[in-house]
Amino acid sequence: MDPLDHLNPRQKEAVTHTEGPLLVLAGAGSGKTRVLAHRIAYILAKAGAHPGDILAVTFTNKAAGEMKERVRGLVGAAAGGLWMGTFHSMCAKILRIQGRRLGISPDFTIYDEQDQTALVKQVMADLGLSQTRSTPAAVLSRISWAKSNLLSPDDLEERGGHLDRQTADVYRAYQGGLRAANALDFDDLIGVPVRLFRQSPEALEHNAGRFHYILIDEYQDTNRAQYELVRLLSSAHRNICVVGDDDQSIYRWRGADVGNILNFEKDFPDAVVVRLEQSYRSTKTILAASQALIACNVRRKAKDLWTENAVGQKIGLAFVNGEQDEGRFIAEMIESLAASQPRRHCDFVVLYRTNAQSRSIEDALRRRGTPYVIVGGTKFYERREIKDIVAYLRLVANPQDAVSLLRVINVPPRGIGDVTVSRLREFALENNCSLSEALEKVGEITTISGGARQKLRVFASILADLRAASKQKGLGDLIGLAAEKSGYLEHLREQATIEAVTRTENIRELVASGFEFEERSEQATLDKFLEEVALIMDIDMWDDRKDAVSLMTLHNAKGLEFPVVFIAGVEEGLLPHHTSFEDNEEVEEERRLFYVGLTRAMERVVISLASGRRGFHGWVAQAASRFLEEIPQEYLELLTTEYVSYQSSGVEERSWVPDEEKVVRAGTRVRHPEWGVGRVVRAEGFGDSLRLVVSFGSGVTKRIMARYANLELVED
Repeated sequence: MDPLDHLNPRQKEAVTHTEGPLLVLAGAGSGKTRVLAHRIAYILAKAGAHPGDILAVTFTNKAAGEMKERVRGLVGAAAGGLWMGTFHSMCAKILRIQGRRLGISPDFTIYDEQDQTALVKQVMADLGLSQTRSTPAAVLSRISWAKSNLLSPDDLEERGGHLDRQTADVYRAYQGGLRAANALDFDDLIGVPVRLFRQSPEALEHNAGRFHYILIDEYQDTNRAQYELVRLLSSAHRNICVVGDDDQSIYRWRGADVGNILNFEKDFPDAVVVRLEQSYRSTKTILAASQALIACNVRRKAKDLWTENAVGQKIGLAFVNGEQDEGRFIAEMIESLAASQPRRHCDFVVLYRTNAQSRSIEDALRRRGTPYVIVGGTKFYERREIKDIVAYLRLVANPQDAVSLLRVINVPPRGIGDVTVSRLREFALENNCSLSEALEKVGEITTISGGARQKLRVFASILADLRAASKQKGLGDLIGLAAEKSGYLEHLREQATIEAVTRTENIRELVASGFEFEERSEQATLDKFLEEVALIMDIDMWDDRKDAVSLMTLHNAKGLEFPVVFIAGVEEGLLPHHTSFEDNEEVEEERRLFYVGLTRAMERVVISLASGRRGFHGWVAQAASRFLEEIPQEYLELLTTEYVSYQSSGVEERSWVPDEEKVVRAGTRVRHPEWGVGRVVRAEGFGDSLRLVVSFGSGVTKRIMARYANLELVED
């Protein structure tokens, strides 16, 4: 196939501009994956490049897989020689080849979030720090933020705040723990290559010189570390193409900086900009409504999206009484649309701002017998039994992995208690050796009793046998052997419970995944398998072939499309989320999040919002999201003109009247005679019992009784 076949004029322009920096602003549904795939094919066919000259990077395994399939369809076997995958997988590949320059062994382990939290917890205990005032998860989040911004422990300490100084101490010890375990975390996979290229001109010259053409997908989602990595890798040839949409930048909370795409032309003054503005996904109505919404953002690059698709139906608005009514309404409408169109259940998705919102929707779907799947629930590889068996495999690949060793040293129970483990750790610290090395020298540890010493030897022999077997057995057989040799399956058989049967089936599925990996991978090594397991994401586990309604957060939905989209809880405090109220940039990101939700729809959008929801202190009144006011009325239609009555809600049925007397709810602006103008963050109760939490512009947040506060309503 000619790489320029089936492309519109702007897509062709993006594909054929191969030399020099290129910014492709790809509006929602404008065919950016097609452009990336055809651009790679064009470079190979017309620019005389070899597959190894090209680096193509995206953010999820699912997106990388789709890109690989499209490229393979265009260029055939040549696709196998491309460097193509996620940021993390590409960087892991670089570090396994060149990490020795920084003292990193090629068999390093990649710690996932559970492993990282366990290590931080251990470090905080060793440092004698309270884990209630600052939880391990909160400290880890701050460390992650520092790493994504390329800040060392010393850099973090110099920021001066007490929390940062304390976090810096944990950060140092945490990095020491990673080094001792020959492990890297997700942030290291990006930050360490940056350090490698900064410290080693030879490494930079080798990698930047190798990649004549660099393509970065979803560039609006890059953080500072990824930005610096891309800058360094493109320094030799400057043939860098970044594709993205600033209007879909929704990951600021995890370090993404929309400024990277907004400032691309400052970084590369000779850059060519191509706007992909023809959308192939949504109807004219959905696109127009979405454009009107996102135009309210100030910090963005203007785009004028258009489509040749049909006008389509208006966006439906459903006003409901509470979350139970909302779930019931969504479930009933899905079944009604599925029967009348007809449609399959997989044509529908329900999106929401927070995971907690799924509960009432799940209940309603379950009562009706509607099949559904949740994206972002407990992932297969995060289940306890899977983590346990994978820990044994990690110890086979990397004996220095202390977190994995501590996880399974007494799993299944083999009589090795906390005191014994503590004395093993003390010996390792005193003798400056790893826990695995201490295990091999257990005969020298006089503080451990003879019985406990024998149990440790049994555990050590299990690991030794598995390491020996790994040299002869394939991956699937090795996983099965680990489950048997460790005693794990026998322990489950002895329990003889339904839960034990389910856990056994999960382990059987893990064994099957090992055999499947052998069949589809050119290098079916244990290291490669463990790397894939560590880097898998929520969206990668979603089976889009299953005929079931999908439930997911708005964040998880980016990059997907569905014929019919429900967006639940479009209310002040939920969308935009109450944590964003006092920061204009945060509100703009919330608006982008809503925009992403709307533009997932191909044919139909239905929005639901409730008059109130249950909170910690009873019924909490809700107000319609300010974002609904930014969509012209001509694109909206009321599906329910009344709040649905539901007995258990405790709220009387009442009509929705758009021009009703204004009430104080979350999101309402008010003026106080002493504290000035503020916005209601939370409203609880009614009438004389109405309690408010108000965040004032002066930085003061107050909890007050409305009847005594002498508040004045302020128009937005």
